[in-house]
Amino acid sequence: MLLPLIQRAQEDGVKFALTPIPPDPVASDQRLIKIQPIPAPALIPQRELRPGEQYRFHFDMGQCIGCKCCVVACNEQNGNPPEINWRRVGEIEGGTYPNTRRFHLSLGCNHCLEPSCLIGCPVDAYKKDKTTGIVLHSPETCIGCQYCTWNCSYGVPQYNPERGVVGKCDMCYGRLTDGREPACVTACPQGAIRIEIVNLAEWKQEYEGSANAPGLPSAGDSISTTRISIPEHLPRDTKKADFWRVKPEAPHWPLVIMTVLTQLSVGALAVVWLLQMLGGSARLGLAALAALAVAGLALSASTLHLGRPVHAYRALKMWRRSWLSREILMFSAFSTLASLYAAALWWKPAASPLLGFMTCLFGIAGVESSARIYRVKARPAWNSAHTSSEFFLTGALLGPLFAAGVGVLSGRWLAVCVTAASLQIFNQAAKFLRLTASESFEMQASAQLLSTKLKPHLLLRGALTISGGILLPLAFTGRWANWTAFALAFAGEILGRYLFFVSVVSKNMAASYLTAEKAAA
Repeated sequence: MLLPLIQRAQEDGVKFALTPIPPDPVASDQRLIKIQPIPAPALIPQRELRPGEQYRFHFDMGQCIGCKCCVVACNEQNGNPPEINWRRVGEIEGGTYPNTRRFHLSLGCNHCLEPSCLIGCPVDAYKKDKTTGIVLHSPETCIGCQYCTWNCSYGVPQYNPERGVVGKCDMCYGRLTDGREPACVTACPQGAIRIEIVNLAEWKQEYEGSANAPGLPSAGDSISTTRISIPEHLPRDTKKADFWRVKPEAPHWPLVIMTVLTQLSVGALAVVWLLQMLGGSARLGLAALAALAVAGLALSASTLHLGRPVHAYRALKMWRRSWLSREILMFSAFSTLASLYAAALWWKPAASPLLGFMTCLFGIAGVESSARIYRVKARPAWNSAHTSSEFFLTGALLGPLFAAGVGVLSGRWLAVCVTAASLQIFNQAAKFLRLTASESFEMQASAQLLSTKLKPHLLLRGALTISGGILLPLAFTGRWANWTAFALAFAGEILGRYLFFVSVVSKNMAASYLTAEKAAA
Protein backbone atom coordinates (compact mmCIF):
# COMPACT_ATOMS: atom_id res chain seq x y z
CA MET A 1 0.00 0.00 0.00
CA LEU A 2 2.81 2.42 0.87
CA LEU A 3 5.05 1.80 -2.17
CA PRO A 4 2.59 3.13 -4.83
CA LEU A 5 2.12 6.33 -2.79
CA ILE A 6 5.89 6.85 -2.57
CA GLN A 7 6.29 6.26 -6.31
CA ARG A 8 3.52 8.74 -7.11
CA ALA A 9 5.11 11.35 -4.83
CA GLN A 10 8.48 10.80 -6.51
CA GLU A 11 6.89 11.37 -9.90
CA ASP A 12 5.63 14.71 -8.56
CA GLY A 13 9.17 15.72 -7.64
CA VAL A 14 9.16 14.84 -3.93
CA LYS A 15 12.46 13.36 -2.75
CA PHE A 16 12.84 10.97 0.18
CA ALA A 17 15.60 10.07 2.63
CA LEU A 18 15.90 6.42 3.68
CA THR A 19 17.24 6.01 7.24
CA PRO A 20 17.82 2.53 8.75
CA ILE A 21 16.25 2.04 12.22
CA PRO A 22 18.31 0.05 14.76
CA PRO A 23 16.73 -3.38 15.26
CA ASP A 24 14.79 -4.15 18.38
CA PRO A 25 16.95 -6.22 20.81
CA VAL A 26 14.01 -8.51 21.48
CA ALA A 27 13.40 -9.20 17.79
CA SER A 28 16.91 -9.21 16.33
CA ASP A 29 15.75 -10.16 12.84
CA GLN A 30 13.87 -6.84 12.28
CA ARG A 31 14.92 -4.79 9.24
CA LEU A 32 13.12 -1.45 9.46
CA ILE A 33 13.70 1.65 7.33
CA LYS A 34 12.42 5.12 8.17
CA ILE A 35 11.16 7.02 5.11
CA GLN A 36 11.16 10.84 5.39
CA PRO A 37 10.46 13.41 2.65
CA ILE A 38 13.38 15.78 2.04
CA PRO A 39 12.24 19.41 2.28
CA ALA A 40 12.49 21.21 -1.07
CA PRO A 41 15.00 24.06 -1.20
CA ALA A 42 13.54 27.45 -0.31
CA LEU A 43 12.26 29.43 -3.27
CA ILE A 44 13.69 32.68 -1.89
CA PRO A 45 16.71 33.31 0.37
CA GLN A 46 16.16 32.85 4.08
CA ARG A 47 18.76 35.38 5.24
CA GLU A 48 19.53 39.04 4.75
CA LEU A 49 21.89 40.30 2.08
CA ARG A 50 25.45 41.07 3.11
CA PRO A 51 27.71 43.78 1.63
CA GLY A 52 28.83 42.83 -1.87
CA GLU A 53 25.78 40.65 -2.56
CA GLN A 54 22.54 40.96 -4.49
CA TYR A 55 19.53 38.86 -5.47
CA ARG A 56 19.44 36.92 -8.73
CA PHE A 57 17.29 34.40 -10.60
CA HIS A 58 18.28 30.74 -10.77
CA PHE A 59 16.70 28.86 -13.65
CA ASP A 60 16.94 25.06 -13.88
CA MET A 61 16.52 24.16 -17.55
CA GLY A 62 16.18 20.47 -16.73
CA GLN A 63 13.07 21.11 -14.63
CA CYS A 64 11.23 23.51 -16.99
CA ILE A 65 8.43 21.89 -19.00
CA GLY A 66 7.47 24.98 -21.00
CA CYS A 67 4.00 25.33 -19.49
CA LYS A 68 4.33 29.17 -19.38
CA CYS A 69 2.64 29.43 -16.01
CA CYS A 70 5.38 31.91 -15.14
CA VAL A 71 4.46 34.10 -18.12
CA VAL A 72 0.77 34.15 -17.19
CA ALA A 73 1.53 34.86 -13.53
CA CYS A 74 3.88 37.71 -14.45
CA ASN A 75 1.30 39.31 -16.74
CA GLU A 76 -1.43 39.02 -14.10
CA GLN A 77 0.83 40.43 -11.41
CA ASN A 78 1.84 43.46 -13.51
CA GLY A 79 -1.36 44.05 -15.47
CA ASN A 80 0.25 43.56 -18.89
CA PRO A 81 -1.67 42.65 -22.06
CA PRO A 82 -0.99 39.20 -23.59
CA GLU A 83 1.38 40.54 -26.25
CA ILE A 84 3.73 42.15 -23.70
CA ASN A 85 5.68 39.61 -21.67
CA TRP A 86 8.18 40.69 -19.03
CA ARG A 87 8.97 36.98 -18.62
CA ARG A 88 9.25 34.87 -21.75
CA VAL A 89 9.67 31.17 -22.47
CA GLY A 90 11.74 30.11 -25.46
CA GLU A 91 12.66 26.75 -26.95
CA ILE A 92 16.00 25.22 -27.88
CA GLU A 93 16.60 21.92 -29.63
CA GLY A 94 19.44 19.75 -30.87
CA GLY A 95 20.53 16.27 -31.88
CA THR A 96 19.68 14.15 -34.91
CA TYR A 97 16.66 11.93 -35.44
CA PRO A 98 15.73 9.84 -33.56
CA ASN A 99 18.00 11.13 -30.80
CA THR A 100 16.72 14.68 -30.57
CA ARG A 101 16.13 16.74 -27.45
CA ARG A 102 14.19 19.90 -26.77
CA PHE A 103 14.40 22.18 -23.75
CA HIS A 104 12.84 25.43 -22.64
CA LEU A 105 14.28 28.72 -21.41
CA SER A 106 12.36 30.95 -19.03
CA LEU A 107 13.82 34.43 -18.75
CA GLY A 108 12.87 37.66 -17.02
CA CYS A 109 15.27 40.51 -16.35
CA ASN A 110 18.82 39.41 -15.55
CA HIS A 111 19.49 42.38 -13.24
CA CYS A 112 22.94 42.68 -14.74
CA LEU A 113 26.02 44.04 -13.02
CA GLU A 114 26.57 46.44 -15.94
CA PRO A 115 22.99 46.95 -17.19
CA SER A 116 23.07 48.35 -20.73
CA CYS A 117 19.48 49.59 -20.37
CA LEU A 118 20.58 51.81 -17.48
CA ILE A 119 23.75 53.05 -19.17
CA GLY A 120 21.99 54.19 -22.33
CA CYS A 121 18.80 55.70 -20.86
CA PRO A 122 18.75 59.47 -21.56
CA VAL A 123 16.33 60.31 -18.74
CA ASP A 124 17.75 58.16 -15.92
CA ALA A 125 14.58 56.05 -15.72
CA TYR A 126 16.60 53.03 -14.52
CA LYS A 127 18.12 52.54 -11.09
CA LYS A 128 20.11 49.62 -9.70
CA ASP A 129 18.80 49.29 -6.15
CA LYS A 130 21.71 49.65 -3.73
CA THR A 131 20.26 47.15 -1.25
CA THR A 132 18.98 44.33 -3.46
CA GLY A 133 20.87 44.88 -6.76
CA ILE A 134 17.56 44.73 -8.65
CA VAL A 135 17.40 46.96 -11.75
CA LEU A 136 14.28 49.09 -11.34
CA HIS A 137 12.49 51.11 -14.02
CA SER A 138 10.42 54.25 -13.38
CA PRO A 139 7.48 54.58 -15.82
CA GLU A 140 6.87 58.09 -14.48
CA THR A 141 10.32 59.19 -15.65
CA CYS A 142 10.34 57.24 -18.95
CA ILE A 143 9.62 59.21 -22.15
CA GLY A 144 9.20 56.13 -24.37
CA CYS A 145 12.28 56.68 -26.54
CA GLN A 146 12.79 52.87 -26.64
CA TYR A 147 16.57 53.23 -26.65
CA CYS A 148 16.84 50.64 -23.86
CA THR A 149 15.04 48.08 -26.04
CA TRP A 150 17.92 48.41 -28.51
CA ASN A 151 20.65 48.30 -25.89
CA CYS A 152 19.58 45.13 -24.06
CA SER A 153 21.01 41.98 -25.67
CA TYR A 154 18.19 39.92 -24.15
CA GLY A 155 15.33 42.14 -25.34
CA VAL A 156 14.09 42.45 -21.76
CA PRO A 157 12.55 45.98 -21.79
CA GLN A 158 9.19 45.91 -23.57
CA TYR A 159 7.53 49.00 -25.08
CA ASN A 160 3.83 49.47 -24.33
CA PRO A 161 2.35 51.69 -27.10
CA GLU A 162 -0.88 52.25 -25.17
CA ARG A 163 0.97 53.74 -22.21
CA GLY A 164 3.79 55.26 -24.25
CA VAL A 165 6.47 53.91 -21.91
CA VAL A 166 8.74 50.91 -21.51
CA GLY A 167 8.36 48.30 -18.75
CA LYS A 168 10.36 45.33 -17.50
CA CYS A 169 10.66 42.65 -14.83
CA ASP A 170 11.64 44.01 -11.41
CA MET A 171 11.76 40.60 -9.69
CA CYS A 172 8.43 41.54 -8.06
CA TYR A 173 10.38 43.99 -5.91
CA GLY A 174 7.47 44.71 -3.55
CA ARG A 175 6.72 41.05 -2.92
CA LEU A 176 10.37 40.09 -2.50
CA THR A 177 11.14 42.85 0.01
CA ASP A 178 8.05 41.72 1.96
CA GLY A 179 9.46 38.19 2.17
CA ARG A 180 7.19 36.70 -0.53
CA GLU A 181 8.20 34.89 -3.71
CA PRO A 182 7.92 36.66 -7.08
CA ALA A 183 4.85 35.68 -9.09
CA CYS A 184 6.84 33.59 -11.61
CA VAL A 185 8.58 31.66 -8.82
CA THR A 186 5.31 30.90 -7.05
CA ALA A 187 3.54 29.83 -10.25
CA CYS A 188 6.18 27.39 -11.54
CA PRO A 189 4.87 23.86 -10.85
CA GLN A 190 8.35 22.34 -11.24
CA GLY A 191 10.29 24.73 -9.04
CA ALA A 192 12.46 25.62 -12.04
CA ILE A 193 12.72 29.31 -11.04
CA ARG A 194 14.18 30.42 -7.71
CA ILE A 195 15.71 33.50 -6.16
CA GLU A 196 19.27 33.25 -4.87
CA ILE A 197 21.92 35.44 -3.32
CA VAL A 198 25.04 36.03 -5.40
CA ASN A 199 28.42 37.32 -4.27
CA LEU A 200 29.31 39.93 -6.86
CA ALA A 201 33.10 39.56 -6.67
CA GLU A 202 32.89 35.78 -7.09
CA TRP A 203 30.29 36.03 -9.85
CA LYS A 204 32.50 38.28 -11.97
CA GLN A 205 35.00 35.41 -12.07
CA GLU A 206 32.56 32.61 -12.88
CA TYR A 207 29.60 34.14 -14.76
CA GLU A 208 30.85 33.03 -18.19
CA GLY A 209 30.38 29.39 -17.25
CA SER A 210 27.15 29.75 -15.27
CA ALA A 211 25.15 32.51 -17.02
CA ASN A 212 25.58 31.38 -20.63
CA ALA A 213 23.34 28.82 -22.29
CA PRO A 214 22.34 27.77 -25.82
CA GLY A 215 19.73 30.13 -27.20
CA LEU A 216 20.99 33.11 -25.22
CA PRO A 217 23.34 35.95 -26.19
CA SER A 218 26.68 36.26 -24.43
CA ALA A 219 26.33 37.10 -20.76
CA GLY A 220 29.44 39.25 -21.09
CA ASP A 221 27.55 42.03 -22.91
CA SER A 222 26.25 43.30 -19.57
CA ILE A 223 27.32 40.59 -17.05
CA SER A 224 23.99 38.88 -16.47
CA THR A 225 23.50 37.58 -12.93
CA THR A 226 20.97 34.86 -13.80
CA ARG A 227 22.40 31.41 -12.99
CA ILE A 228 21.30 28.71 -15.42
CA SER A 229 21.51 24.99 -14.64
CA ILE A 230 21.97 23.13 -17.93
CA PRO A 231 20.95 19.44 -18.24
CA GLU A 232 23.67 16.85 -18.72
CA HIS A 233 24.44 15.43 -22.16
CA LEU A 234 23.10 18.45 -24.02
CA PRO A 235 23.62 17.89 -27.80
CA ARG A 236 26.47 20.00 -29.15
CA ASP A 237 24.35 21.44 -31.94
CA THR A 238 21.63 22.69 -29.57
CA LYS A 239 20.35 26.07 -30.75
CA LYS A 240 17.22 28.20 -30.91
CA ALA A 241 14.13 26.45 -32.26
CA ASP A 242 13.43 29.63 -34.25
CA PHE A 243 17.04 29.92 -35.42
CA TRP A 244 16.47 30.81 -39.09
CA ARG A 245 13.10 32.51 -38.74
CA VAL A 246 14.09 36.16 -39.18
CA LYS A 247 11.89 38.98 -40.36
CA PRO A 248 12.42 42.70 -40.98
CA GLU A 249 12.33 45.00 -37.96
CA ALA A 250 10.09 48.06 -37.64
CA PRO A 251 11.23 50.94 -39.91
CA HIS A 252 10.91 53.72 -37.28
CA TRP A 253 9.93 56.32 -39.88
CA PRO A 254 10.34 59.35 -37.58
CA LEU A 255 13.97 58.33 -37.05
CA VAL A 256 14.48 57.68 -40.76
CA ILE A 257 13.32 61.23 -41.53
CA MET A 258 15.13 62.80 -38.58
CA THR A 259 18.55 61.26 -39.23
CA VAL A 260 18.57 61.96 -42.98
CA LEU A 261 17.36 65.55 -42.58
CA THR A 262 19.81 66.43 -39.80
CA GLN A 263 22.69 65.07 -41.86
CA LEU A 264 21.42 66.99 -44.91
CA SER A 265 21.26 70.19 -42.86
CA VAL A 266 24.78 69.74 -41.47
CA GLY A 267 26.14 69.05 -44.96
CA ALA A 268 24.42 72.08 -46.47
CA LEU A 269 25.64 74.47 -43.76
CA ALA A 270 29.17 73.08 -44.11
CA VAL A 271 29.01 73.96 -47.82
CA VAL A 272 27.78 77.46 -46.97
CA TRP A 273 30.63 78.01 -44.55
CA LEU A 274 33.26 76.71 -46.98
CA LEU A 275 31.92 78.99 -49.73
CA GLN A 276 32.04 81.94 -47.37
CA MET A 277 35.65 81.14 -46.55
CA LEU A 278 36.47 80.98 -50.29
CA GLY A 279 34.91 84.30 -51.22
CA GLY A 280 31.22 84.05 -50.54
CA SER A 281 28.05 84.39 -52.56
CA ALA A 282 25.07 86.70 -52.40
CA ARG A 283 22.73 83.77 -51.80
CA LEU A 284 24.56 82.24 -48.84
CA GLY A 285 22.06 83.72 -46.38
CA LEU A 286 19.16 82.11 -48.25
CA ALA A 287 20.94 78.75 -48.36
CA ALA A 288 21.66 78.92 -44.61
CA LEU A 289 18.02 79.72 -43.84
CA ALA A 290 16.84 76.83 -46.02
CA ALA A 291 19.25 74.44 -44.26
CA LEU A 292 18.05 75.76 -40.89
CA ALA A 293 14.43 75.05 -41.87
CA VAL A 294 15.42 71.48 -42.72
CA ALA A 295 17.07 71.11 -39.29
CA GLY A 296 13.92 72.40 -37.58
CA LEU A 297 11.79 69.91 -39.50
CA ALA A 298 14.17 67.10 -38.53
CA LEU A 299 14.08 67.90 -34.80
CA SER A 300 10.27 68.15 -34.91
CA ALA A 301 10.04 64.74 -36.60
CA SER A 302 12.22 63.16 -33.92
CA THR A 303 9.62 63.78 -31.20
CA LEU A 304 7.10 61.60 -33.09
CA HIS A 305 9.19 58.58 -32.12
CA LEU A 306 8.66 59.22 -28.42
CA GLY A 307 5.85 57.61 -26.50
CA ARG A 308 5.53 60.76 -24.37
CA PRO A 309 6.77 63.64 -26.57
CA VAL A 310 5.56 66.26 -24.10
CA HIS A 311 8.46 65.21 -21.84
CA ALA A 312 11.11 65.30 -24.58
CA TYR A 313 13.08 67.95 -22.67
CA ARG A 314 14.05 65.32 -20.10
CA ALA A 315 16.28 63.60 -22.66
CA LEU A 316 19.01 66.21 -22.05
CA LYS A 317 19.51 64.99 -18.49
CA MET A 318 22.08 62.21 -18.93
CA TRP A 319 24.47 63.87 -21.41
CA ARG A 320 27.44 62.62 -19.40
CA ARG A 321 26.50 58.98 -20.08
CA SER A 322 23.92 58.55 -22.86
CA TRP A 323 24.67 59.09 -26.55
CA LEU A 324 21.00 59.91 -27.10
CA SER A 325 21.26 62.80 -24.64
CA ARG A 326 24.45 63.94 -26.37
CA GLU A 327 22.79 63.82 -29.77
CA ILE A 328 19.97 66.05 -28.58
CA LEU A 329 22.40 68.43 -26.87
CA MET A 330 24.66 68.68 -29.94
CA PHE A 331 21.82 69.26 -32.39
CA SER A 332 20.17 71.77 -30.07
CA ALA A 333 23.42 73.73 -29.98
CA PHE A 334 23.79 73.27 -33.74
CA SER A 335 20.30 74.66 -34.40
CA THR A 336 20.88 77.65 -32.12
CA LEU A 337 24.21 78.50 -33.74
CA ALA A 338 22.78 77.89 -37.21
CA SER A 339 20.00 80.40 -36.47
CA LEU A 340 22.54 83.03 -35.45
CA TYR A 341 24.75 82.23 -38.44
CA ALA A 342 21.88 82.38 -40.94
CA ALA A 343 20.71 85.71 -39.49
CA ALA A 344 24.24 87.10 -39.65
CA LEU A 345 24.66 86.00 -43.27
CA TRP A 346 21.30 87.46 -44.23
CA TRP A 347 21.88 90.87 -42.69
CA LYS A 348 25.65 91.02 -42.97
CA PRO A 349 27.12 88.66 -45.58
CA ALA A 350 30.65 89.34 -44.36
CA ALA A 351 29.80 88.05 -40.88
CA SER A 352 32.58 86.38 -38.90
CA PRO A 353 33.26 82.87 -40.23
CA LEU A 354 33.97 81.75 -36.64
CA LEU A 355 30.22 81.42 -36.05
CA GLY A 356 29.93 79.23 -39.15
CA PHE A 357 32.84 77.10 -38.01
CA MET A 358 31.22 76.53 -34.60
CA THR A 359 27.95 75.64 -36.31
CA CYS A 360 29.70 73.02 -38.44
CA LEU A 361 31.62 71.69 -35.45
CA PHE A 362 28.49 71.06 -33.39
CA GLY A 363 26.76 69.61 -36.46
CA ILE A 364 29.57 67.10 -36.96
CA ALA A 365 29.42 66.21 -33.25
CA GLY A 366 25.66 65.70 -33.60
CA VAL A 367 26.06 63.33 -36.57
CA GLU A 368 28.68 61.30 -34.71
CA SER A 369 26.42 61.17 -31.63
CA SER A 370 23.61 59.89 -33.85
CA ALA A 371 25.85 57.12 -35.14
CA ARG A 372 26.99 56.18 -31.63
CA ILE A 373 23.37 55.64 -30.57
CA TYR A 374 23.16 52.68 -32.93
CA ARG A 375 26.62 51.24 -32.39
CA VAL A 376 25.58 48.91 -29.56
CA LYS A 377 26.53 45.31 -28.80
CA ALA A 378 22.94 44.11 -28.97
CA ARG A 379 22.70 44.95 -32.70
CA PRO A 380 25.87 43.65 -34.38
CA ALA A 381 24.98 44.85 -37.90
CA TRP A 382 24.97 48.43 -36.60
CA ASN A 383 27.99 48.10 -34.34
CA SER A 384 30.74 49.11 -36.76
CA ALA A 385 32.40 52.10 -38.40
CA HIS A 386 30.12 51.56 -41.40
CA THR A 387 27.33 53.25 -39.45
CA SER A 388 29.33 56.44 -38.86
CA SER A 389 30.54 56.40 -42.46
CA GLU A 390 27.00 56.05 -43.81
CA PHE A 391 25.73 58.97 -41.73
CA PHE A 392 28.55 61.34 -42.68
CA LEU A 393 28.39 60.36 -46.36
CA THR A 394 24.67 61.15 -46.39
CA GLY A 395 25.53 64.71 -45.37
CA ALA A 396 28.40 64.91 -47.83
CA LEU A 397 26.11 63.78 -50.67
CA LEU A 398 22.88 65.65 -49.94
CA GLY A 399 24.41 68.87 -48.57
CA PRO A 400 26.14 69.96 -51.81
CA LEU A 401 23.16 68.85 -53.95
CA PHE A 402 20.82 70.89 -51.76
CA ALA A 403 23.12 73.92 -51.98
CA ALA A 404 23.27 73.49 -55.77
CA GLY A 405 19.49 73.45 -55.93
CA VAL A 406 19.29 76.67 -53.92
CA GLY A 407 21.75 78.19 -56.35
CA VAL A 408 24.97 78.69 -54.41
CA LEU A 409 26.97 75.76 -55.78
CA SER A 410 27.69 74.59 -59.30
CA GLY A 411 30.36 73.39 -61.68
CA ARG A 412 33.42 71.69 -60.31
CA TRP A 413 32.09 71.70 -56.75
CA LEU A 414 29.54 69.05 -57.72
CA ALA A 415 32.47 66.62 -57.89
CA VAL A 416 32.04 66.45 -54.11
CA CYS A 417 28.62 64.83 -54.68
CA VAL A 418 30.07 62.33 -57.13
CA THR A 419 32.81 61.38 -54.69
CA ALA A 420 30.37 61.08 -51.77
CA ALA A 421 27.94 58.93 -53.80
CA SER A 422 30.76 56.64 -54.93
CA LEU A 423 31.99 56.25 -51.36
CA GLN A 424 28.46 55.57 -50.14
CA ILE A 425 28.05 52.75 -52.66
CA PHE A 426 31.44 51.36 -51.65
CA ASN A 427 30.57 51.62 -47.95
CA GLN A 428 27.31 49.72 -48.42
CA ALA A 429 29.03 47.03 -50.47
CA ALA A 430 31.77 46.63 -47.85
CA LYS A 431 29.15 46.42 -45.11
CA PHE A 432 27.23 43.70 -46.97
CA LEU A 433 30.41 41.67 -47.50
CA ARG A 434 31.24 42.03 -43.80
CA LEU A 435 27.79 40.77 -42.84
CA THR A 436 28.07 37.83 -45.22
CA ALA A 437 31.54 36.79 -44.05
CA SER A 438 30.75 37.06 -40.34
CA GLU A 439 30.31 33.98 -38.14
CA SER A 440 27.71 35.83 -36.06
CA PHE A 441 24.16 34.56 -36.56
CA GLU A 442 22.70 38.06 -36.27
CA MET A 443 25.00 39.49 -38.95
CA GLN A 444 24.43 36.55 -41.30
CA ALA A 445 20.69 36.96 -40.78
CA SER A 446 20.94 40.66 -41.71
CA ALA A 447 22.76 39.68 -44.91
CA GLN A 448 20.08 37.08 -45.59
CA LEU A 449 17.33 39.72 -45.31
CA LEU A 450 19.18 42.10 -47.63
CA SER A 451 19.75 39.39 -50.22
CA THR A 452 16.20 37.96 -50.18
CA LYS A 453 13.18 39.89 -48.87
CA LEU A 454 14.86 43.30 -49.08
CA LYS A 455 16.85 42.73 -52.27
CA PRO A 456 14.57 44.90 -54.49
CA HIS A 457 14.86 47.77 -52.00
CA LEU A 458 18.64 47.41 -51.87
CA LEU A 459 19.01 47.46 -55.66
CA LEU A 460 16.66 50.45 -55.97
CA ARG A 461 18.63 52.33 -53.33
CA GLY A 462 21.84 51.79 -55.32
CA ALA A 463 20.19 52.90 -58.57
CA LEU A 464 18.86 56.10 -56.99
CA THR A 465 22.22 56.96 -55.45
CA ILE A 466 24.09 56.40 -58.70
CA SER A 467 21.53 58.35 -60.76
CA GLY A 468 21.22 61.33 -58.42
CA GLY A 469 24.74 61.44 -57.05
CA ILE A 470 26.85 60.50 -60.07
CA LEU A 471 25.13 60.41 -63.47
CA LEU A 472 23.03 63.60 -63.35
CA PRO A 473 25.72 65.86 -61.81
CA LEU A 474 28.19 64.70 -64.45
CA ALA A 475 25.82 64.89 -67.44
CA PHE A 476 23.63 67.92 -66.84
CA THR A 477 23.80 71.44 -65.40
CA GLY A 478 21.19 73.98 -64.42
CA ARG A 479 18.72 74.52 -61.60
CA TRP A 480 16.21 71.85 -62.63
CA ALA A 481 18.91 69.26 -63.17
CA ASN A 482 20.31 70.06 -59.71
CA TRP A 483 16.91 69.68 -58.03
CA THR A 484 16.23 66.45 -59.92
CA ALA A 485 19.59 65.06 -58.85
CA PHE A 486 18.86 66.09 -55.26
CA ALA A 487 15.41 64.46 -55.32
CA LEU A 488 16.81 61.17 -56.62
CA ALA A 489 19.71 61.12 -54.16
CA PHE A 490 17.41 62.12 -51.28
CA ALA A 491 15.03 59.27 -52.13
CA GLY A 492 18.02 56.92 -52.21
CA GLU A 493 19.19 58.01 -48.76
CA ILE A 494 15.69 57.71 -47.30
CA LEU A 495 15.44 54.20 -48.71
CA GLY A 496 18.93 53.41 -47.44
CA ARG A 497 18.03 54.55 -43.93
CA TYR A 498 14.84 52.48 -44.10
CA LEU A 499 17.01 49.44 -44.92
CA PHE A 500 19.34 50.38 -42.07
CA PHE A 501 16.50 49.98 -39.58
CA VAL A 502 14.56 47.04 -41.01
CA SER A 503 17.52 44.81 -41.89
CA VAL A 504 19.12 44.75 -38.44
CA VAL A 505 18.76 41.51 -36.46
CA SER A 506 19.16 42.02 -32.75
CA LYS A 507 20.61 39.65 -30.21
CA ASN A 508 17.85 37.99 -28.26
CA MET A 509 16.86 34.85 -26.43
CA ALA A 510 15.23 31.92 -28.21
CA ALA A 511 11.55 32.32 -28.94
CA SER A 512 8.77 29.75 -29.00
CA TYR A 513 8.70 27.75 -32.23
CA LEU A 514 4.97 28.29 -32.68
CA THR A 515 5.32 32.01 -32.01
CA ALA A 516 8.08 32.23 -34.61
CA GLU A 517 5.94 30.27 -37.08
CA LYS A 518 3.04 32.67 -36.58
CA ALA A 519 5.28 35.72 -36.92
CA ALA A 520 6.85 34.40 -40.11
CA ALA A 521 3.52 33.58 -41.73
